[in-house]
Amino acid sequence: MNTDKSKSLFEEAQKHIPGGVNSPVRAFRQVGGTPLFMNHAEGAYMYDEDNNRYIDYINSWGPMILGHRHPVVQDALEQQCKKAFSFGTPTHLEIEIARLIKTMVPNIDMVRMVNSGTEACMSAVRLARGYTGKSKILKFEGHYHGHADMFLKKAGSGLATLGIKQEGGIPVAVSEDTLVIAFNDAAALEELVKTHKDELAAIIVEPVAGNMGCVPPQDGYLQLLRKLCTDNNIVLIFDEVMTGFRLAPGGAQERLNVWADLVTFGKVIGGGMPVGAFGGRMDIMSMIAPLGNVYQAGTLSGNPLAMSAGLATLSVLNENKHIYTDLDTKGRELKTRMNDIFKKKNLPHVINQVGSMISIHFCNDVVTDFQSATAGNNDTFKKFFHHMLDNGIYLPPSAFETWFLCNSLSQNDIDTTISTCESFSA
Repeated sequence: MNTDKSKSLFEEAQKHIPGGVNSPVRAFRQVGGTPLFMNHAEGAYMYDEDNNRYIDYINSWGPMILGHRHPVVQDALEQQCKKAFSFGTPTHLEIEIARLIKTMVPNIDMVRMVNSGTEACMSAVRLARGYTGKSKILKFEGHYHGHADMFLKKAGSGLATLGIKQEGGIPVAVSEDTLVIAFNDAAALEELVKTHKDELAAIIVEPVAGNMGCVPPQDGYLQLLRKLCTDNNIVLIFDEVMTGFRLAPGGAQERLNVWADLVTFGKVIGGGMPVGAFGGRMDIMSMIAPLGNVYQAGTLSGNPLAMSAGLATLSVLNENKHIYTDLDTKGRELKTRMNDIFKKKNLPHVINQVGSMISIHFCNDVVTDFQSATAGNNDTFKKFFHHMLDNGIYLPPSAFETWFLCNSLSQNDIDTTISTCESFSA
């Protein structure tokens, strides 16, 4: 496979952009080699600058759930581009998407649009602090809620990929207000809440973790979280930037039947455009300015391009709920068939899958938290990644990121993926 144009572009990019990329995981630092520069995409495929085609299993890290350039979404964007790119004023699109979000996620009373998942999570925590009058938050090791100072303590995702142990530029005082424990450890959770209940404003969690690979909650864990928060005046925040509108119309909340006080969104609700949102109970959301004294603002929040793409995407999903069943079926088939292949090869592995999120860890033991997620054989993952890439299959360039499936993925694409796995030799 010829990738000369990507190599040349990466050399040039490094002269002008830190590391040659505008988001660290794109740099291929964990897997080695040269990142590929994409030119165009359609359906389940991306095409690089050398016109090589790849079956896409990142889908822009989640938002392209319908596939690239879905005609309904593309038409909505084209129609809006004829009107205006941005106003800095309210538009009817903001009302329509907010109303649709509330329809699809029944515990959302009000929703505020922002421009990224980081901004959504940062704003939700500020709101929880304003609501409770308390200052500390609890997050879980390996869970990533964006790059705001308070969230980077023992975060997963790009920090794990790059092996960053000590986060630079973060004041100690900020870090001290963030408490961290292992995910899925019920005893540690109960003990920490018992000790810090009078200081804890919020517990923020990825209900299905996606930033240390795909790691689902163990039975009863989220229910325990819900009870502890209810009993101790702690705001439970579900970070559904990845899982929202992807695992079900109502996201992980609906799929797992556990309902948070505040929820953060991103990815899917922008249909590929930069976007984020947070929403929740009326009494909490009413404290956001201009209704209350918790300030949050954004010049491009609710911009019409993102709203039109997001509204189109959510409308397709809401009107065609079989898409979720189809995605579940594709995810289960990939997991089952890959499991069979690697068992025959006697290759230690664990595959976690929830709906259209899936990841493979080359290890012997179950993966339930950050420690077990990082115990895999990264040398094997590197070989696997490049084997798949060389054969036209684009996986996340990190063992600590989940794969995302899109509805455009065909049976032939799945068969091709499986046959490529069969030819892999560790």
